[in-house]
Amino acid sequence: MRSGPRNPYLADSGNAMAHGRCDQQDNTPRSGPEGPTEILEAADIQYVHLGPGHFGGVISGRYPDGRRVIWSNGRQVIAKLDYDTLEVLATLPTGTEPITDQAELAALEAGLDDLDGDDVVAHAISIALRFMTGLDGIYSLLDCDHTLFLGRKDHAAAYVEVDPSDPSSPIVERDRWYRPEGVDGHFVGINITFDGRLVMTTDHGWVVCLARDFSTYDAIQLPGAGTDAAEHCADRAARYGHTSYGWVRTSSCTGDDGGIYVSSVDTIHKVVWTGERLSLDPADGAWSARYRNGGGDGSGTTPSLMGFGPDEDRFVVIGDGDDVVNITLLWRDEIPDDWEQLPGAPSRRIAGMGPAHMGDPTRAEIKTEQSITVSGYGAMTVNNEPASLPDSWPTTRARMFSFFLGHKPEYTPYGMHKYEWDPAERCLREAWVNTEVSSPNSVPFVAQESDLVYTCGTRDSQWTIEAVDWTTGESRFHYVIGGSRYNTLGGGVTVDDDGRLLYGTIFGKTRILR
Repeated sequence: MRSGPRNPYLADSGNAMAHGRCDQQDNTPRSGPEGPTEILEAADIQYVHLGPGHFGGVISGRYPDGRRVIWSNGRQVIAKLDYDTLEVLATLPTGTEPITDQAELAALEAGLDDLDGDDVVAHAISIALRFMTGLDGIYSLLDCDHTLFLGRKDHAAAYVEVDPSDPSSPIVERDRWYRPEGVDGHFVGINITFDGRLVMTTDHGWVVCLARDFSTYDAIQLPGAGTDAAEHCADRAARYGHTSYGWVRTSSCTGDDGGIYVSSVDTIHKVVWTGERLSLDPADGAWSARYRNGGGDGSGTTPSLMGFGPDEDRFVVIGDGDDVVNITLLWRDEIPDDWEQLPGAPSRRIAGMGPAHMGDPTRAEIKTEQSITVSGYGAMTVNNEPASLPDSWPTTRARMFSFFLGHKPEYTPYGMHKYEWDPAERCLREAWVNTEVSSPNSVPFVAQESDLVYTCGTRDSQWTIEAVDWTTGESRFHYVIGGSRYNTLGGGVTVDDDGRLLYGTIFGKTRILR
């Protein structure tokens, strides 16, 4: 099967934006490392300290001298790294808060490993409250002109180099575009159309299509937004103590036909960029379709596209909002004339629903905050639910244990669950379940040539890289990396342009040299 098309307005690399490409599949056609299982030595690992919030990184195209760089956006600094060595070439403070001393952050990492019981729980809470609340600009995008774009809460920001021909040149903020009056909510995601305009979404249900020079924009409100979206955001902020459960919670994906796919709290929408305006008109190919939302909080996954060839079935893929999340496929173009609505599906547009119960159909709850990993007709998610919780701990705050303490055996979740579309029978079938591998918080990534999916896992209280056969679900090998310094903390493991594993960690960036 074909991979999604490359957008010519993105940097010419395999990871120019969050989730890799505009289709948000989290895969590469290249190969990645193929083992064997090892306990890695220091010489096998590149690590650079950057500070809190550097969950992802985007790789540039080549400069005139043939070099590349990695841009990384964090809570306290924007950083630019040498692609080969991870040497810090330039930084720019975000100005939102003081820069935390490296020695202090190292002590915080060590506490996550050295403490136990109530002490480590209190320690994790203190880190989460300090560095995980009030986050913005998590999603990033690097264009073909070496401009880094971020969506802050109330504005888009563009970062460039003083000399765009020099990889070591200092970083400056080019300019900002503030959300105009009438467009409500905080920006939560960023993507790009195939004619080079930024796509941004707000948690109150607005979609903005913005020229990269910030000269012009168009904005449209999703059906069902307005007062209901604002009330939903306020209710979830009060219930969870943060704003991450908005009416729109995630970023979007875009297709080369102008389609922009956005999930609201119980509906997925296809908005169409016509080249001149945003449209919700079915005559332009737009649609809205309900998905299951038994848990009430909506989808926590950025939509992904599946199917690109002229003879391939074409879907948008999400994890729905049920208490046991369903990997859900929806026809993204016209629904086949003879298609019959599936039992239990709230919309005829739904082509398949695969409950990701991790091999236990009796499970009462399993949700995911990670985008569904898609490759070919396969779609996979992981278990983020901690194995246990302390007495009286609210389930609304359970995810902290998988994110910060997933390496502690009492909290370690296990499970990866893959479904696959059968185009001959036109149905979604379970492909495999792996209940032995743990992926507490990472977004997995597929190297298609190797037929492997990689994720950040844990074994014997150490953080690992796990490599699982994408076709069979069998564990092929793992690398033991080390302590909490190497925890992805909700970020994704990616394969760089030379087939090496690269990922953001709790306070830095890591590459595996195998």
